[in-house]
Amino acid sequence: MGYIFKVLLVLHIIGGSIGLIAGTISIVRKKGDKLHGSIGKLFLTGMLATGFSSLVLAIIHPNYFLFIVGIFTIYMSATGQRYLRLKRLQECQKILAIDYVLTYGMLVAALAFIGFGIYLVIKSQQFGAVFLVFGVLSLRMVRKDIHNYRCKDGEKNYWLIAHLQRMMGAYAASATAFVVVNNTGILPGVITWLLPTAIILPLIVKWTKKYKVPLSAKL
Repeated sequence: MGYIFKVLLVLHIIGGSIGLIAGTISIVRKKGDKLHGSIGKLFLTGMLATGFSSLVLAIIHPNYFLFIVGIFTIYMSATGQRYLRLKRLQECQKILAIDYVLTYGMLVAALAFIGFGIYLVIKSQQFGAVFLVFGVLSLRMVRKDIHNYRCKDGEKNYWLIAHLQRMMGAYAASATAFVVVNNTGILPGVITWLLPTAIILPLIVKWTKKYKVPLSAKL
């Protein structure tokens, strides 16, 4: 078991490093060209590798940090990629089983995050705030998924907005893992956990407003 843990840990570190580097490049350079797509696939591969390895590592050696990062990373990166294949939801495009598994699996996890977060807050443990923040953010994404699957989205380019938001969310999870692991006690634990999200969330809001095209608009 020790050998398996070490192998998975190496996979987790490599995947996270690839995702963080590819994500940073994707953020700062031009969007939508062929290279962006190639970098995006590299980012997705890294995120899924680090996400799934996180879950197994968290099971072998129980760890809240790895568990949250694993669930959140898998959902964000996988749904972000799936939305590139779901461009006709306004025409009631058929939803695949994987889409429902991702969405409702995250729904269960988000409710568990919130429930456990409340429990920790009641116990006066600051880490409960982390569970609550990630749980609420996840619920908002799940709500958007369900809304989209019912052909009710209000933006013509809903798929682009969802793709942007999810990939940025996955990047935030990767950045959070990097900051937490490399924190040498300079910042309190809770602040370290939430700082990357606090920085990246305004960017998501800004870019969402920039690229959103209302359903009533003429393209």
